[in-house]
Amino acid sequence: MAPDFSPDSKAIVDGNLKLILGLIWTLILHYSISMPMWDEEDDEEAKKQTPKQRLLGWIQNKLPQLPITNFSKDWQSGRALGALVDSCAPGLCPDWDSWDASKPVNNAREAMQQADDWLGIPQVITPEEIVDPNVDEHSVMTYLSQFPKAKLKPGAPLRPKLNPKKARAYGPGIEPTGNMVKKKAEFTVETISAGQGEVLVYVEDPAGHREEAKVIANNDKNRTFSVWYVPKVTGTHKVTVLFAGQHIAKSPFEVNVDKSLGDATKVSAQGPGLEPMGNIANKSTYFDIFTAGAGLGEVEVVIQDPRGGKGTVEQQLEDKGNSTYRCTYKPTLEGTYTICITFGSMPIPRSPYMVTVGQACNPNVCRAVGRGLQPKGVRVKETADFKVYTQGAGSGELKVTVKGPKGLEERVKQKDLGDGVYGFEYFPTVPGNYTVTITWGGQHIPRSPFEESK
Repeated sequence: MAPDFSPDSKAIVDGNLKLILGLIWTLILHYSISMPMWDEEDDEEAKKQTPKQRLLGWIQNKLPQLPITNFSKDWQSGRALGALVDSCAPGLCPDWDSWDASKPVNNAREAMQQADDWLGIPQVITPEEIVDPNVDEHSVMTYLSQFPKAKLKPGAPLRPKLNPKKARAYGPGIEPTGNMVKKKAEFTVETISAGQGEVLVYVEDPAGHREEAKVIANNDKNRTFSVWYVPKVTGTHKVTVLFAGQHIAKSPFEVNVDKSLGDATKVSAQGPGLEPMGNIANKSTYFDIFTAGAGLGEVEVVIQDPRGGKGTVEQQLEDKGNSTYRCTYKPTLEGTYTICITFGSMPIPRSPYMVTVGQACNPNVCRAVGRGLQPKGVRVKETADFKVYTQGAGSGELKVTVKGPKGLEERVKQKDLGDGVYGFEYFPTVPGNYTVTITWGGQHIPRSPFEESK
């Protein structure tokens, strides 16, 4: 005897698809959504809700940062799927919030594949279907109802979560003031707390022209990046700093660019105080700085003594007018001095200068002897000679002049005899008084000037 099927039972056997799907959906609602208790869910509260409300409430609790209110359009970008996967297994889709919303299928495929591989959630719906505006809500609910009881498998490739807002930038190049036209503006981006990602920087000038700044990864422990750009015009510039495609904290930065303070390359300096040799201790010297044609800028001079000390040398900087400045200083030590000259905080050409200062000049240690210096005893038309001893007198220039009876300067022969001893000769041709003047470092030695009668 054949079984007695009801009309509906016979329809199912005959393959009525609508009834079959309805039966399956009833089973899903009962066993997957209505019966199980999920984490963070109150039993009494769950009994008062429909299965749809219950699943939606669980998802909203897992994704408080996203406005999920349905099982259709709120899932079309694929990013909500990534957020749900990462909420169930932090680190599985850590960068979901930086996914490109214009590539929904790629986003959904990434999230669903990770869920399939490491949470054991089969893809009962395809990525193309779940992002379709006309998707059936029952299909989406069926897929999402697997998440509350999902467990992470061992060995999952968890990655640190990206948090671009924890990246920070610092340095003069992003300060509101202090940057100048045609001067390199530099700053640093630190990303150690933001996760793994690349830094991209754009600079927009007041006219709206946008250029990409130079970014160099330093590969250090704080994962910093060095950034620089050269503003071409004055005014407010917008500096946008992106990490993994998103703004870092405080980006974009507003930077006001001022006129250049001058061109240090057009400044020059010269004078005895900058000569490599010839200056002596305890004697003032000077040099001049010429800024004509260099624009606006502050002149600064820093002198470092042979021991490395700064601010130890007595110096004076005087504005002489006509874009000329005179620096007078008095070195007190022997050795090499370093003189740094800047204009608008930039070094001028040839700066720093290296100046070697000799021993202090002490003319009182010098002495001169010889027949040519005696008050009497020198005859006309005979060679008159004498020697000058300078050893121990420090640094200085030895200068000897002989003037005859008529005030005319006589010819003097000089010879270096070594060890600071110099020999001199002159030849008197007419009778009368001769005056011999001997100076060391511009100062008379003892008994100078000498006067002789011939």
